[in-house]
Order: sequence, then C-alpha cells, then structure tokens
Amino acid sequence: MTILNRVHLNGLRAVETVVRVGSLAAAAAELNVSVSAVSQQIKRTENQLGQALFERTSGGLVPTEFGVVFTARLSAGFRELAQAVALAGEATECTLVVSVAPAFASKWLLPRLSRHFARHPNVLLRIDASGRLADLDHSDIDIAIRMGDGAWPGVNAELLLAQEVFPVCVPAIAAKLNSIEDLARTCAITDERAMISWDSWFKAAGVEPVTFQKGARFTDPMLCLESAIAGHGVMLAWQLLTADALADGRLVAPFGVRAESGLGYWMVTSATKSESRKVRDFKAWVREEIEATMAQIRALDSAA
Repeated sequence: MTILNRVHLNGLRAVETVVRVGSLAAAAAELNVSVSAVSQQIKRTENQLGQALFERTSGGLVPTEFGVVFTARLSAGFRELAQAVALAGEATECTLVVSVAPAFASKWLLPRLSRHFARHPNVLLRIDASGRLADLDHSDIDIAIRMGDGAWPGVNAELLLAQEVFPVCVPAIAAKLNSIEDLARTCAITDERAMISWDSWFKAAGVEPVTFQKGARFTDPMLCLESAIAGHGVMLAWQLLTADALADGRLVAPFGVRAESGLGYWMVTSATKSESRKVRDFKAWVREEIEATMAQIRALDSAA
C-alpha cells in the first residue's frame, strides 16, 4: 500500500470523475470545485504516476489507452470505498444509543431487553449507562431516560412515570412492623446521593417522622437495594428500582403507603433533531413495559 503514498487521493478522484462524466466541467460540478482545480489535479496525478492519462484535444480531454485501463480500476476501487463508507451509515441507522442511569439500566431495563430484541431484531441497542446528563445535540446518543423534574433546557422531555417512594424490606423484617412507629426499631439504609427523603413518605402516611436506628449508607441506589435484599434494614425506594424484587418476593412494601416525590422518569430527545423510526419504536416499547410493570405492582397491592 506504500505506493499509494506517492499519489494524492483527490487527484485520483478527479481522474476517475472526468472519465466517468465525460468532461472537466461536469467533473468540477460533481466534485464541487473549479474547472481549473480539476485540471491541476489531473496534471499533478500524471506527474506523480509518470504516465499520461489524457490526450488534450480541441474537443476536450480524451483518455489514453493506459488511462482507460487505469480509470476502470479506479472506478472499481471507488465503488468499494463507497460501499465501505455506506456500512458506517447502515450501522448508524441500525444502532440505537440509549443513555440511562446505571440503576435504571441494571434493575429494570436490562431484564426486559430480550423483548425489544425479539420485536426489533434489526436494531442494535447500545446502552450508555451513566449518571451524567447526555448532550443529545453533540453526541451519538439518540434518546435518554432521566430521573428528575423534566425541566432540562434544549430538549424534548416526555413524562414516562411519576416517581412514588415507599419503604421496602425483606419479609422477615416486615413481619415485625405492626405499625409505622415500629420503624424506629429498624435500621435505615441510606443513599447519600438520593433526591428523595423520608419526610415526604411520613407526611403521606399522616404520621410524625420516626428516628431510625443507624444503618448502612451508600452512594449508589443499587448497593442500597442489595443491602435491603440482604436483610440489613429498610430502604426508601421507588417503583422501577424494586419492581422485580417485589414481584419475586425478595422484598415487600409494608404499610401500603406511597408518596409522590415530585420527580419522575422522563424520555428525553433532542429539540433540534427529528425523531427516527427506531427512537419512536423504542419509546413505544418502553411505555408498554412500564405499563406491564405497573400492572404487576398494582396486582401485588391488591393481594396484600
């Protein structure tokens, strides 16, 4: 391949284009450069090759015998290059990049992805699991699912699910909780970075806050959840984080009281880009899965 280093690619493109379209003017129009620029590129290429590619006639440039053979190979090569570049476009079209928080990805989205694969087998999902806010205008991220109040500038935000908070714990601990006041004899598992607090839940329950026993503290909600499942105490949780653990009985939600948090899960897209089919399909699928999850939670509440 080192022989190619002797010849500029722009010159080869100029040669191939002139032969294919039949004139300097037509080639200049296709390449979006001046006629003189095309002519200079051809001369430079002939000098680099040490071979004449065209005869200069009164009717314009005519390929030499060598030029005909040479440009036939060039045309085949440029077709291969075009197909290679098209592969990148196809990969972009078929790849959906979703930005989500790690807890949402791990505890709710990941266990359900097989159903998206089955419904949209031609779409490759790439999950960007990060707590940072994705820049939807200057990245390859197609859609983000964020938790907050929806007031983010420069994006379109659609509410997916209003977040409700409630205590969860293992059944053995719940069996000892005959009243909310009994929480004072339990340990609170605390997420130090949480945007929610127990005060709203106690207010919704209509009781004064209790003082918990000191419990484990974490900086990640997934660790809080695993600590609760391990039986270390009571955690203030929300629907999607605990849905599967509640469904399979690893955790229970004592007291049956849920409080609005003022936050929610939002589907967020760029305000400056039109939504692609893959984004619309993903949003529809997520809404269906959320509804199925909430129906499952409502069934648990009815059975309690």
